[in-house]
Amino acid sequence: MSLQEVIKLAKQLSTVDKVRLIQQIAAYIKCELTDKLSTLPRQSLWGLCADLGNAPSTEEIDVARSEEWASFPGV
Repeated sequence: MSLQEVIKLAKQLSTVDKVRLIQQIAAYIKCELTDKLSTLPRQSLWGLCADLGNAPSTEEIDVARSEEWASFPGV
């Protein structure tokens, strides 16, 4: 059965049945997507940030913070 045939049949449904059809199809699609996503390997957050290099040290952060606040008006 083609998509066009399914659409033609769906158009013959009452409005209430169209809503029910959409709800059931949406639930089915959600299950399909959940199953597919659960099988994909997940990368840790550390792995996602690995290309960024080393994090700045506490001292470097303090220096950058003091430099930025030094030029902030009213401080």
